[in-house]
Amino acid sequence: MEYKIEKKSSPEWGMIDVLGETYEPGKPEGETQGKWEQKLLTREEKLKYIKDASRYWFAKEGFGSEKRKTPA
Repeated sequence: MEYKIEKKSSPEWGMIDVLGETYEPGKPEGETQGKWEQKLLTREEKLKYIKDASRYWFAKEGFGSEKRKTPA
């Protein structure tokens, strides 16, 4: 795939190359695109997914990239 590269001016760097659109045109195919429930097979996997997502957004404690400066 060829990328579109545009030349733009920057106040600090002068002329720079900026990468344009990098996606392929079209729409996703298949019925299972974006349906997380179908990708997780067992009940335990689904509960773990929901528990991890809830902990990421609503927990007061966090680790690494999950650390929040302000509580949700």
